[in-house]
Order: sequence, then structure tokens, then C-alpha cells
Amino acid sequence: MLGIPDPAIWMALVLCLASTVLCVIYGALNWNRDDDSVCESPDRERAWEKEEERLEEEL
Repeated sequence: MLGIPDPAIWMALVLCLASTVLCVIYGALNWNRDDDSVCESPDRERAWEKEEERLEEEL
């Protein structure tokens, strides 16, 4: 089969192709999905910005 006599090489080839197909399908399904875990609350973000400004002033 295509000049590859070793079954282990065939298995590696098949698994690489299968993982590529699965990754493309996963990416297509989750392309524009909103991720709420990334967005922090505005209060927490403002507190972080104030802390960052305070630390920059100390430097």
C-alpha cells in the first residue's frame, strides 16, 4: 500500500490524518463560540487597573 510495508507506519499515518480531521471539525464547531470565562467583571478589571497604575507610580 503506497510502498509502506510497516503496519506501525500506516497506523501513525492514519492517526495523524484522523487527528487533523477531528481538530478541523472541532475548530469549525467552536469558531465563534463566546467564552464567558475570559471576560472578567468590570469591577474586578477596574481594581486590577488601579493596582497596576499604583505599582507603575511606585517605580
